[in-house]
Formats: sequence, structure tokens, C-alpha cells
Amino acid sequence: MPEQTAVDELEEAPHAEVFEERSPRTVRLQLDAGEAVPPHQHPGHDIVLYGIEGSIDLRLDDDSYGVDPGDAVRFSGEREISPKAVDDATALVVFAPSE
Repeated sequence: MPEQTAVDELEEAPHAEVFEERSPRTVRLQLDAGEAVPPHQHPGHDIVLYGIEGSIDLRLDDDSYGVDPGDAVRFSGEREISPKAVDDATALVVFAPSE
């Protein structure tokens, strides 16, 4: 049976689990302007970050990518990731186990 969630109604910040079943893990990332997540990795996962609102400066290792609403970025969890909100921002992040 499909599971449906209204992403806009999730309240936890900066990370809110979208579905109770965490495979693949799906979270709503909400950051205030200037707020950043410290550099970290997610070994064993492929990641998709989808911009919902606001702009995010996504640092992957030594590279930086601008993520705006409607943009999707896919990358390996082996990379060091650190998203920073340029302005108030929300993104959907999916962590899929690597094969």
C-alpha cells in the first residue's frame, strides 16, 4: 500500500523524516538563511537532494553547487557534504543504499 506524506506539514528541523519506513531514507531538510550542516558523509548511500524553496550552497568535497527550487543533485554519500542556506531553504533528501 502506498504511503503519502505532505512535506510542507512536517515540523522537525533541520531534518524531518518523511516516511516511517526508512528504506530508502527520505528527509525534509529545512535551514534558516546562513544556517549550515557541518561537513559529513553517508557511506554506502547514493543521495538525491531536491530543492523545494530558497537557495542552498551545496558543498561536496572542495566543490560548490547552487541548488534552487526545482533543481535535483545526485551524488555519492562517500563525498563530504555540507549544505548551507543562502536564504531560508527547504529541500527533500533521499538516501538510497548503494549497490
